[in-house]
Amino acid sequence: MKCMTCVGLVAALSGVTSASFYDNPPVEQPPQGGSPLEELQAKWSSDWAFTGISTFAHLPHQKCLTTPSFPFDIAILGAPFDTAVSYRPGARFGPRAIRAASARQAPYRSFNHRAGLNPYTSWASVVDCGDIPVTPFDNALALYQMESAYTELLARPPPSAATTTKVALSPWQHPRIISLGGDHSIALAALRALHRIHKSPIAVLHFDAHLDTWHPGAYPSVWAKTPGSQSDFTHGTMFWLASQEGLIKHNSSVHAGLRTRLGGESFGDYDVDTDQGFYRIEADDIDDLRPDGIAKLIMQRIGTEIPVYLSVDIDVIDPGLAPGTGTPEPGGWTTRELIRILRGIEGLNVVGADVVEVAPSYDGRGEETALAAAQVVYEIVTSVVKRGVKERGGDVKYTPGREWLGGGAEKESAGGLLAKTVEEVKQKVLGEGEAVKDEL
Repeated sequence: MKCMTCVGLVAALSGVTSASFYDNPPVEQPPQGGSPLEELQAKWSSDWAFTGISTFAHLPHQKCLTTPSFPFDIAILGAPFDTAVSYRPGARFGPRAIRAASARQAPYRSFNHRAGLNPYTSWASVVDCGDIPVTPFDNALALYQMESAYTELLARPPPSAATTTKVALSPWQHPRIISLGGDHSIALAALRALHRIHKSPIAVLHFDAHLDTWHPGAYPSVWAKTPGSQSDFTHGTMFWLASQEGLIKHNSSVHAGLRTRLGGESFGDYDVDTDQGFYRIEADDIDDLRPDGIAKLIMQRIGTEIPVYLSVDIDVIDPGLAPGTGTPEPGGWTTRELIRILRGIEGLNVVGADVVEVAPSYDGRGEETALAAAQVVYEIVTSVVKRGVKERGGDVKYTPGREWLGGGAEKESAGGLLAKTVEEVKQKVLGEGEAVKDEL
């Protein structure tokens, strides 16, 4: 039996308004010349996270290598190469996975509250430049292709260079390329191109579980005894090769997040690494130093002026949180710890970066590794854009949200302020608790 009261209520409501859920104006055929562009933009230019072609953060896409007339300040560039790995292949699909995982980022909703800006809608032109079409059959040719592609794109003037106040001194005479790997060996091609363009060695900030400065002879083989053979080029030797070529600035470069095993029965691998001028920060160091301490060590070592190549192997994160990688090592940092460190080094002069070794075939159902990589790219782009704002004399918005710090108090006093705030809250709760007891 129907509820008569309910029927009456529906009838009463229907008399109140003539509108319904389904009422929309009739669809009209557009004029022969098409609808006005402004109207089309208003209707169809925005995408949901799950719609649209998969570009990084729904950024505009250009195949930049074939469109020299299209200028950009920051390029997101895929390098789908993975035939220099020593363990599990699959990182050639990393760029695709990272782009898919970045779908919840979008220019209209990417304001970074910690930095006080939206990196995709600030002064910089940020574009997804597609992928380098890298051969999977010949590593020597692949390396040459990647070096050629990086050199081609870095040589182009960014659109912001013309609006920079100190053009002669600006590091923005060349665009920035953020690479989506691919295995870690792609860094050699990027460093070669950066050295050629900047005409000087580049400091390397290297987040990784592994050294990647191994002498090629560290991989035992009776089959490859000729120096300079293709087998010298791996994702564990590329920084050794770069150092031998004079591409890396010694005594200004840093490894962070190390927890690798060494070869043989001694610290020989560390000796080789030290000879290349790297400073080592172990994964365990975070227990004593915390993320802020790690960031401070890095800044003290590198400073704010030296051109830096920021290279993030996703295996710096513990495989329990980022399983989709080629050479997983237990005992790594959390995603949050890595992000906190990246935020603490935003003052670096980053002239190029990569996020590598994402192998989606080993990832979980929730895309944990790819999601972490997409967030890392977002943080890197944010920091690069924020530094650019300051270089151009702009202001960065005050960042609210950490009310326990007090009204703009210096961070050095944050510990004391936090202790005071916690004590006040504790007293309030205890006081309310006593009042409740009294009432009972």
